[in-house]
Amino acid sequence: MKELEVGIDKIGLYVPKYYIDMKELATYRGVDPNKWTIGIGQEQMAVPTLASDVVALAANAANQIITEEDKGLIDQVIVGTESGVDHSKSIATFVHGLLEINPFAKAFEIKQACYGATAALQLACDYVRLRPERKVLVIATDISRYGLDTSGEPTQGAGAIAMLVSANPKILTIRQESFMHTNHQFDFWRPNDSEYAMVDGHFSTKLYQDEFVKVLEHVEAMNPSLLERIEAMTFHLPFTKMGLKALNAYEEAKGSHPIIDKWRSHYDASRVLNRRVGNIYTGSLFLSLISLLAKDDTLSAGETIGLFSYGSGAVSELLIGQLQPDYRQYVNSEEIEQHLDRRDALTVEQYETIFLEKQLVNDGQSAPLTADEVGFYFAGITDYKRQYHYQA
Repeated sequence: MKELEVGIDKIGLYVPKYYIDMKELATYRGVDPNKWTIGIGQEQMAVPTLASDVVALAANAANQIITEEDKGLIDQVIVGTESGVDHSKSIATFVHGLLEINPFAKAFEIKQACYGATAALQLACDYVRLRPERKVLVIATDISRYGLDTSGEPTQGAGAIAMLVSANPKILTIRQESFMHTNHQFDFWRPNDSEYAMVDGHFSTKLYQDEFVKVLEHVEAMNPSLLERIEAMTFHLPFTKMGLKALNAYEEAKGSHPIIDKWRSHYDASRVLNRRVGNIYTGSLFLSLISLLAKDDTLSAGETIGLFSYGSGAVSELLIGQLQPDYRQYVNSEEIEQHLDRRDALTVEQYETIFLEKQLVNDGQSAPLTADEVGFYFAGITDYKRQYHYQA
């Protein structure tokens, strides 16, 4: 019996209004700009204000793609993040309320470093396979922070990706078959009492490459012909050279092969948007997917796409997708480009001021905040409760 086609029916991107140019920041820090623009492959970095927190980013991303009809058909709102705003209450419940989604839908959050949204997508697809008349809203939302003038600073960023999962999707089906690997390590983690993540950068980069090789070796053992059928490979990209490092590691392990050259031929298209946004943790893989679909004119409907997800700690998985007929018209590439183009550039001084802003909280209260632009925004805290408003 033919497998029911389930996957990404709609996909949307939302990033903060502001960004910093990496050349300008590198020059200010006394770093050769090529080290960041070429060495790690970043051009711009999204900069969130206090009003553009992860809840606001998530709600704005989802609001772009779902209709009133969708809201009645959505049975689950699942958020993948490592930037939660509460130890107990999920971002998903905030989004569910802000968007006025079907009240009989469930809402919850998944955490596993940068892998969380991939788990959410898998859960969503499995749910719809059993209930093909229903839909699931999956959101990846994160703010990556390592501190000013630190080694991790050039790999910061912020943004959210929203995906509506349904039967007979218009953009990409996700196959039931996937390949995963878990490896308990401390390459990147953030203790409860630390504002910033702790990272062993060189070890983390090496572990990522090793995980990619192990997962592909698992594919070779379980389904020998599958890799040959993958036309393009997308990656979790904390910085846009990471995927190339993974491809190089696979080539070193297996020797040169036409499939690696084929994947490299699509790679630049898959990182165009990531170069302009930076690291958005759980959303980085799906930002790479949007970039590939929007920027690669050589792809055709029916072709197979690999999605390699990695979350430090470490969990990795390869999902297999298939491009649907007329997928390009549903990616909204022109709107995405306009969204990025209308952002405002910051000076380094303005960026540092925004970065160092702290909520002035006293007994669960805070001064009210104003919106950066049209959309949902974090408005402050009242009686320990986070408040969100919408600016038309």
